Amino acid sequence: MSDAATTPRIVQVRQQILKKNDVLARDLRERYREAGVFVVSLVSSPGSGKTTLLRDTLKRLISTYKVAALVGDLATENDAKKLAESGAPVRQIVTGTVCHLEAEMVEQSFTVAGWSLADLDFLFIENVGNLVCPASYDLGEDLRVVLLSTTEGEDKPLKYPTIFNTADMAIITKVDIADAVGFDRATALASIESVRPGLPVLELSSKSGAGMDRWMDLLQSRCAAKRSMSQPTLTA
Repeated sequence: MSDAATTPRIVQVRQQILKKNDVLARDLRERYREAGVFVVSLVSSPGSGKTTLLRDTLKRLISTYKVAALVGDLATENDAKKLAESGAPVRQIVTGTVCHLEAEMVEQSFTVAGWSLADLDFLFIENVGNLVCPASYDLGEDLRVVLLSTTEGEDKPLKYPTIFNTADMAIITKVDIADAVGFDRATALASIESVRPGLPVLELSSKSGAGMDRWMDLLQSRCAAKRSMSQPTLTA
């Protein structure tokens, strides 16, 4: 069979997979809304610092909020162990050869972990380190955050525009070493703006703490807004 003959079949199968994921993601989004839990997903390339950022985020929130995290990785549970240092409930999703998380994986993890969404204020989902595949898979999240570290290069948004176009905000990480690695902040911001005009950008460092208060304020205000909208309206 020729390549031309097989291509339509491959495209059809991919469309069916994405459609199934989108249907389940819509169901998850409704469940999140009913439970009043604010769901944040983090996407980035490997080494951007998202596990460290998430661990420190959980540490800051856990004294006031009920938080939990799901983390995807191809093979190991190393990231889950690191996140568990925060004291928050964490569940690893080992994807094997799959380079992204899917809505079905997320849903199944709730069942295995025995978590009740209604008992949570925040649910964080750390996706597999990859800037390509995760862009196509909706997880029902309220806030998708794409990370770009100062060590990666200012043109990363230009190379991977889809992930920036599907994100709700971008975070530039490791700003404490920006000067040391020769990071060109203006060029990086211009790259993001050219791909996704108006995308909110936050700059921070988990190590130094710079920008972390702004990150916490954003999360807490978004969570409060969602919970207020989830409350039933009382009528006379």
